[in-house]
Amino acid sequence: MQDSEQPSRPEFEKPGTFYLGRDYNVGLSQAGETPLLYDSQNLTTHAVCVGMTGSGKTGLCISLLEEAALNGIPAICIDPKGDLGNLLLAFPELRPGDFQPWVDPSVASRKGVSAEELAQQTAELWKSGLAKWDEDGNRIQRYVDRVDRAIYTPGSSAGLPLTVLKSFDAPPQAVLDDADALNDRIQGAASGLLALLGITADAVTSREHILLSNVLGQAWRDGRSLDLAGLIHEIQQPPFKRVGVVDLDTFFPAKDRLEFGMRLNNLLASPSFASWLEGESLDVQRLLYTAENKPRLSIISIAHLTDAERMFFVTILLNEVIAWMRSQPGTGSLRAILYMDEVFGFFPPTANPPAKRPMLTLLKQARAYGLGCVLATQNPVDLDYKGLSNAGTWFLGRLQTERDKARVIEGLEGASAEAGASFNRKEMEATLAALDNRVFVMNNVHASGPQVFQTRWALSYLAGPLTRSQISTLMADRKRPAGSASAAPSAAPATSPPSDASPESPASAPVPQRRTLNSAASSRPVLSADITQRYWPLDDSVKPAAGERLTYRPGLFAVGRLHFIRASDGVDVWRDFAALQPVHGELPQPLWETSQIMAERPTLLDEPEPSAAYGDLPSEMAVERNYRRWDDDLKNHVYQSERLTLWECAEFDERSLPNESDEAFRQRLLPEVIKRVEKEVDEAESAVSESRWWFFSGAWQALARAAEIILVRVFGGRSRKQLMTASMSNQMKKGWDKSAEAKSQLREKLRDLERLKRLMAPPGEEVDADVEPLHELKLTKIEVPPRKGDIEVQPVSLAWLPWWIGDDGAARTAY
Repeated sequence: MQDSEQPSRPEFEKPGTFYLGRDYNVGLSQAGETPLLYDSQNLTTHAVCVGMTGSGKTGLCISLLEEAALNGIPAICIDPKGDLGNLLLAFPELRPGDFQPWVDPSVASRKGVSAEELAQQTAELWKSGLAKWDEDGNRIQRYVDRVDRAIYTPGSSAGLPLTVLKSFDAPPQAVLDDADALNDRIQGAASGLLALLGITADAVTSREHILLSNVLGQAWRDGRSLDLAGLIHEIQQPPFKRVGVVDLDTFFPAKDRLEFGMRLNNLLASPSFASWLEGESLDVQRLLYTAENKPRLSIISIAHLTDAERMFFVTILLNEVIAWMRSQPGTGSLRAILYMDEVFGFFPPTANPPAKRPMLTLLKQARAYGLGCVLATQNPVDLDYKGLSNAGTWFLGRLQTERDKARVIEGLEGASAEAGASFNRKEMEATLAALDNRVFVMNNVHASGPQVFQTRWALSYLAGPLTRSQISTLMADRKRPAGSASAAPSAAPATSPPSDASPESPASAPVPQRRTLNSAASSRPVLSADITQRYWPLDDSVKPAAGERLTYRPGLFAVGRLHFIRASDGVDVWRDFAALQPVHGELPQPLWETSQIMAERPTLLDEPEPSAAYGDLPSEMAVERNYRRWDDDLKNHVYQSERLTLWECAEFDERSLPNESDEAFRQRLLPEVIKRVEKEVDEAESAVSESRWWFFSGAWQALARAAEIILVRVFGGRSRKQLMTASMSNQMKKGWDKSAEAKSQLREKLRDLERLKRLMAPPGEEVDADVEPLHELKLTKIEVPPRKGDIEVQPVSLAWLPWWIGDDGAARTAY
């Protein structure tokens, strides 16, 4: 009886099998009964997961990591958003009390229920959801028991802290003996550190990069490890006198080396960097296995870091993974997984950020060592598909734009060609266009063709991105004990701390003292009165956490007007705009490339919040004449980037209003569409009347012929056909078919008319654009650029943006 209730359970529990979902019929929008079973060995050729927000991408990737855990396969998961911490929210008993600390109280408030009631509903939802996919609490218990799960937070003490000091240690002998591997390690360490300093450096042309690479290379070849203090010293006084064929002082004068070293010193002295020196050393083997050799699921949360800090850490981590990988024996089986969520910005198609090179190395070489790389993103346009041609499996969910689909298909073609597999572009385009939420197409070069499937129910509770306080709660018990490495994985691996030391302060390093922002960063800069300063208002919904201090960071702000004019289309529209460019470290180049352009002008304040601190101000922003130059830069930027979008419906000879969306435009055309459908209904009714005439005409003639035959039989007469002729039968059939078809069409038109009339709602209400007559309404998109000579920009001002800065240096916006 149990086998009949769960016929597929034994199949998807087989070792080496990942149960990801069930087959899905796109045409019927319905999941089947056949489980999608993914061979774990296929993951050694890597995987890419792409899907827009709401596609179910996070749920699929979490399910994949759960399956790896159930198979005893460890994973290192880089988490830029905070979603992967949900892997720790696994509750085998599925009790409401387990869910209650993690349900969103605001959701309960909107639903008009208490948090306890919402937790009860959530527990029931998870229990029923698991049952539909032949899962239960026993499977969750196996998942919990099989792997150790931990959240690491480099640069923060919210989770288990990681120190980066080890990243400048001499690499293992296997790397030193491999010239290419050593060069990659040197380039990665130098690029990552320079990125943290805000220096965009090319390995061939940047003298900072060349000097730093030579210093690291010399030390490592000599078998010497460097900490930051030692690195600063060797930058100022390198152990060599020439760089290439050029004298050292000619290539990089002593004065400039001193200035460069001081930038590193400022980093080391920064209170925000102190947290980078705490915690467990960045050891890949310890991230993958506990001291007892139990597989570990290590989630490395970097959501709290700045972009530069993220790039620095990810680069260092990937180089550590490469070093670990090359120390392992070769294998054809899946040994471990490296997963990165939201790879946007780390693997772009044209630029070469520091993290890209080691990531390419892993994609090309990790297969031989049994390391599977899984990359996920909701921004498919920002991926280097040439590099991703090494990926053998692609999980594709709903995509937002045609451009996204085109880029993904381009990448699929490259991957299929690389693997020597066939690829049907038209079929893939049609499949991608029909995907629903939680429905993905898997293109696996190891399979016979693409497979469409719906993702299974996750074992872990998907609570959304975890906050730092929630991460701290999850990791509290792991940080509290001061015992063995298994009990306190953040303790130093080589040295046991003294009995009065905590795992956060290993014996190999002094306990860092809590530090405050220095006076240079805290005091308000003294600037020329000609520079207009404004203050962005605080967002009252963003409350400070314990230990956080309000700090203003600089930005550039301006307002203006755009004139969109095109006589041929009858367009003559003025539109206001506001531009905000936050500044972190150095000014971005091009200046306004990453700015936020807003349609509404926010109201800024003339005075700051009392007792607020101030971040560093780039020297260029203290020079008044630069602001006039930045006015022109902004004009050029909005001229290149801003467009007025209009929609035209040729059928009704109508055009949308400025800033009117296509959905709102369809709503406005609704009365005309109704008139058209009403006309079609009238035509359908006429067709029904005509078809009825055909049917009854044939029927009366058939009855007359039958009566004639009966009379002939009764009274005798010459021989005649005893049945209705074929022409009569055909006429009746034809009339019947035409009548049925006309009635069907009439019913369909009446349904459309009824749905359309229900859509007659007040302006501003959401329109159901899936109603067929509205959906089929053909609209032409018209984009009008602003007229360059009419662009108006008021003087750019210095805008101070509020941030909450914690004692550990972690920052979050307060606006």
